[in-house]
Amino acid sequence: MSVLLRLDGVEAGYGDLTAIAGISLEVRQGEAVALIGSNGAGKTTTLRAISGLLPVRAGRIELEGERLDGLGSAAIVARGIAHVPEGRQLFPTMSVRDNLELGARAAAGRRDGLDLVFTLFPRLRERERQLAGTLSGGEQQMCAIGRGLMARPRILLLDEPSLGLAPVMVKLIFETLQRVNDAGTTIMLVEQNVPRALQLSHRGYVLENGRLVLVGTRASLLASPHVKQAYLGL
Repeated sequence: MSVLLRLDGVEAGYGDLTAIAGISLEVRQGEAVALIGSNGAGKTTTLRAISGLLPVRAGRIELEGERLDGLGSAAIVARGIAHVPEGRQLFPTMSVRDNLELGARAAAGRRDGLDLVFTLFPRLRERERQLAGTLSGGEQQMCAIGRGLMARPRILLLDEPSLGLAPVMVKLIFETLQRVNDAGTTIMLVEQNVPRALQLSHRGYVLENGRLVLVGTRASLLASPHVKQAYLGL
């Protein structure tokens, strides 16, 4: 598989704080890749740097060889990267449908995008006129993921999609993400539910204190003594 997204020596942070340093990784076309680590490890910062929400201080970010760092977030979205942030960040006083349509890159693509989202999440079709703020947590997460998919992205960045959800909803969300990946959408996933993250992913990177400390396939990471002890409670 060809490399779709590449980070080379990326550094980013907030004010005087360097949150990630020397991050080099790649995501291949059609893969699902997990970025795992504890709170404060730099996972969210990495996604924010990729999507242009946080300036890159050093290094390069490329999408199929085209440099992204230095572009604004709107230009990055236009090139096919969609970011589903932690906490969903929906507009609570707008309807489900209006929230979804905000994710479409062009008005012409709204109908096809809605058909896709409503097929993946039938519950959203039932609630398309309902205010997003009145949805359950799981339904809000469906809406946030659906909004990202409305852009028909080449790569979908997901930040903690299982956060705060009941186990039955976590199962549904990850089954749907598996379908999205199987249909060809590349996924990069930040998730503290490590077993779920690795079950979905082909490969993973372990981030600690702003630096990558381990990379491997799903099988090799699940078998790693470090991952077992630090993230699987074994």
